[in-house]
Amino acid sequence: QVTLVESGGGLVQAGDSLRLSCAVSEGTFSAYAKAWFRQAPGKEREFVTGITWNGNAIYYEDSVKGRFTISGDNAKKTVYLQMNSLKPEDTAVYFCAAARTTVPGYSPNEYHYWGQGTQVTVSS
Repeated sequence: QVTLVESGGGLVQAGDSLRLSCAVSEGTFSAYAKAWFRQAPGKEREFVTGITWNGNAIYYEDSVKGRFTISGDNAKKTVYLQMNSLKPEDTAVYFCAAARTTVPGYSPNEYHYWGQGTQVTVSS
């Protein structure tokens, strides 16, 4: 059973930074494509960024390009999301996800494992 546990959310002001972490408890961490999604109240869960199983390719949703960075540490079985220049519209619950594929997909339906989510609130 693969378990993902996110941490690092919180309440910040616009322009601030946060780093989210997602620890994977079991399985071969490096074998999974990993991604971060977010879900704001009343909205569908949306893709934020994803990284291939070997870290050779990264994908970003347009609104976070240049501000967010995904990275992974295979030794620690942890994937990170560095968020800079945060905006109020980034407010959401952020989820990490892993898929038994090599390339991260853009749909939540393509992922097999999910964390419980961590709240990020950005005040103006």
